[in-house]
Amino acid sequence: METLTSTRTAATADSYRPALHYTAKDTWLNDPNGLIFHDGLYHLYYQNNPLGNTWGNMSWGHATSADLLTWTEHPVAIACDEDEDIFSGSVVYDRHNTSGFGSGSAAPLVAIYTSAFKTGSLHEGVQAQSLAYSLDGGYAWTKHAGNPVLSRGSAEFRDPKVFRYDGGTQGYWVMVAVEATDFQVVLYKSEDLKNWELLSTFGPANATGGVWECPDLFPLPVDGDPENLKWVLTVNLNPGGPNNGSAGQYFIGDFDGTTFTSASTVTEGTQDPGRLGEYRWLDWGRDYYAAVSFGDAPGNRRLMVGWMNNWEYANDIPTAPWRSPMSLVREMSLQAKAGDLCLVQQPAGDLTVLAGPESFSLSAETIDAGVQVLAGAAGTVQRIDVSFTPGSAEEFGLILRGDGTKGTRVGIRPGLATLFVDRRESGRTDFHPSFGSIDTAPIVAANGCYHLTVFVDHCSVEVFAQDGQVTMTELIFPAGTSNELAVFATGGTATINSMRVAQLA
Repeated sequence: METLTSTRTAATADSYRPALHYTAKDTWLNDPNGLIFHDGLYHLYYQNNPLGNTWGNMSWGHATSADLLTWTEHPVAIACDEDEDIFSGSVVYDRHNTSGFGSGSAAPLVAIYTSAFKTGSLHEGVQAQSLAYSLDGGYAWTKHAGNPVLSRGSAEFRDPKVFRYDGGTQGYWVMVAVEATDFQVVLYKSEDLKNWELLSTFGPANATGGVWECPDLFPLPVDGDPENLKWVLTVNLNPGGPNNGSAGQYFIGDFDGTTFTSASTVTEGTQDPGRLGEYRWLDWGRDYYAAVSFGDAPGNRRLMVGWMNNWEYANDIPTAPWRSPMSLVREMSLQAKAGDLCLVQQPAGDLTVLAGPESFSLSAETIDAGVQVLAGAAGTVQRIDVSFTPGSAEEFGLILRGDGTKGTRVGIRPGLATLFVDRRESGRTDFHPSFGSIDTAPIVAANGCYHLTVFVDHCSVEVFAQDGQVTMTELIFPAGTSNELAVFATGGTATINSMRVAQLA
């Protein structure tokens, strides 16, 4: 097993390479695939072009981590060939060897992926589901001789997420995939991962402004109560997000082993453009897509990671030789809020191990109209925890990775109940006309206050608002010298109740 690179040790290789987020050493990546915890390691597979740093030659890249923070890149796991590109999918630990791929006492890991068949192949023009298996813990993979194992004769049938469902008397495998252009999730069952029968379909519903991709389906206890389980169906779509381009939505409901029934659908069929803001979004920022969760995570934790980019400008972001990071891994929970259920997200890795001594703190400080640079708070990789009480200001917040009054603005407009990220002056924006954006999300004060936890990295900002009830993820490309942290208010004043800044790298 050859180790190629560790993201954190390579973090100084160029000015934009993140210190906290996974990137490939010198190639392109997109959708996370095959996420699984196995033999003490988290395995992150992902869409990868092993031959360049733009989309193409789709194969499965591979990285592992013991702590969700430091990732080690390995050689390509499942490579494309003359017949097929290897599109998104999932990995399961077939502990009872239902597939028959095991050898002796070694149970296999089985990858279920989409074969995107190329011109001239036997299944030319079709997307179908195929298998590969590993007997060495996920490093070497063998494609199943009987591929594909499930075809609908469709050019847009892809992204299988497979999990084991235990229905009481009998367990079986469940596949959740999409007919992308029909805005439809399709569910299948299997006893052996090779033979599949249709269970049901879901959709179209809510956001249908772009193709549906990369679904996931998993149970979560409400407020931590194992006797009160609800199921969450996530569906990514491109374009059609709440702030344009790529995004992920979710539905909350019930799954009986055959059918998912949503209790949170706003629009049946194709979307009502005027109701886009009412749908449930995994992240309101521009750069969180194709998010899926890990299988077999310790303690039944539901851990999710997304591709930190947007198809509007994905091939154009100014990084080299690598292109595209992953988000921080997030732990998902369901909480009852104001008579409704809310998907709450928090960073999953123990980021405190990266922090040095607290570099800056404030309490009970008034923000006057204008911009106030915070002396002693500068940095390029930071965690910022801040609580605001609104006053007379129309908007107020933070300026990150700044240089005087310029930088990435993360702010609140209390009169509009809006959280926003303004990256028009965040640094380099000239590589694509849609990058210099102001993006918004709904936010409601809690006991009159707004709480933000913000992770700043060399090329990104991730905002967890109101203890993770609302998230916004955005790429930024500031100058290396733009490292100031400032606060601002417009049209009046606001109050910082408390602020803590920790340097993470």
